[in-house]
Amino acid sequence: MLKPSDNLVDAIYADLRLKLQRSAVSPTDRLVDTEIANAHGISRMPAREALLRLVSEGYLVGTTRGFAVRELSLEDISGLFEVRRQLEPRAAACAARDMTPEIEAEITTAMNRVERALSQSDIPALLAANVDFRNAWLKAVNNPHMAATISRFIDYFQSVRLGTFADPATAYQYINGLSRIHAAFLAHDPLMVQDRMMLFMFAAEEAYLSVRRRQVEEAETARPARRRIQKRGTA
Repeated sequence: MLKPSDNLVDAIYADLRLKLQRSAVSPTDRLVDTEIANAHGISRMPAREALLRLVSEGYLVGTTRGFAVRELSLEDISGLFEVRRQLEPRAAACAARDMTPEIEAEITTAMNRVERALSQSDIPALLAANVDFRNAWLKAVNNPHMAATISRFIDYFQSVRLGTFADPATAYQYINGLSRIHAAFLAHDPLMVQDRMMLFMFAAEEAYLSVRRRQVEEAETARPARRRIQKRGTA
């Protein structure tokens, strides 16, 4: 039997998960249970339970003040993409075979929103439409465990995803790849979808690695500057 707090935990978890999917939480943000509880007008414990669930699933890590988005190493990115390449092309092929007219309409609507957001340089709208496109085609995957696993592995990349969309060349390459996948879905061609999804995976891995290398280099460059400022402040 569900306790009243269980529904609150699920609601807070779903809200935070959606924000993470849409990269609405940056790596510098801190998620604090008391602040989340106050924002929703609830007690602290449901908020904390939701945060701890996200920690156990690998999306967040604990810090000295609240919780932060897990930042991926270059090895993490390569390892996660290796798993994604084992799952997503095959799942997409199954989705192409079993896709209904209703899901076709959903992915087409999401694809149109992706293209419109890119043309308007609306990154939040682009991120939201990207999530909706993924969630739509995953509805056509008849194995719910595979669909849930794919969704979880994609969501691990939210700390890097914003950087890929912020680069115009990378964003347009992404749109081109997604458009080709969309066309293959509408053609109900499993082999075409599988091949295009695999190519998309390799291109996405290279884009994420490039962004993450740049982030690491920028952090290394900023670190000596912070040390110099701290030394002057203690002189």
